[in-house]
Amino acid sequence: MQRLTEQILAYAGGLPEGTPVAAKSLLHLGNRAAVDQALSRLTERGQLVRAGRGVYLRPITSRFGTRAPSVQQAVEALANQRGEVIVPSGAAAANTLGLTTQVPVRSVYLTSGRSRTMNLGKQVVELRHAPRWQLALAHKPAGEAVRALAWLGPEKAEAALETLKRRLPPSIFSELVAAAPQLPTWLARSVGKVAHG
Repeated sequence: MQRLTEQILAYAGGLPEGTPVAAKSLLHLGNRAAVDQALSRLTERGQLVRAGRGVYLRPITSRFGTRAPSVQQAVEALANQRGEVIVPSGAAAANTLGLTTQVPVRSVYLTSGRSRTMNLGKQVVELRHAPRWQLALAHKPAGEAVRALAWLGPEKAEAALETLKRRLPPSIFSELVAAAPQLPTWLARSVGKVAHG
């Protein structure tokens, strides 16, 4: 068993920082039960961090000690590994765009996958399943605007769109307008009104 834990650590050590190690990707080293047991041992010793069911991350060691990978790194790696779209929540997007001064207390991301939580050391990251339209234009500024508007809701969307029209470069605002057919009626109506008003 000792050899299997060393093989897993060597495999994890060869991956870029923040890349998750999935139990399924280690089956070439041993059977599933043995791999799960070795991963469990490595987690107990603090040599791996369990991020979710069957997903582990190597802690980052620096001269200041050991810490879990950054939330952003872990989320990006998980998205790549699972083939999901994972983006910051509407509250975070609204804050980034200056539409609210509220700073989200919890790390919440929207995903095309199932809702679940991920633990990175002491930090809990919530992944919430979101409708496809909220994930449109995923990693573009116009997509961030869509999520912020969804979070603000129908009552505040129009005023926020006026602000975005002034603040965003015309090309990005045009991208948001072009995405209107994918949006729910209440939001598409507001986008059209502000764009052509």
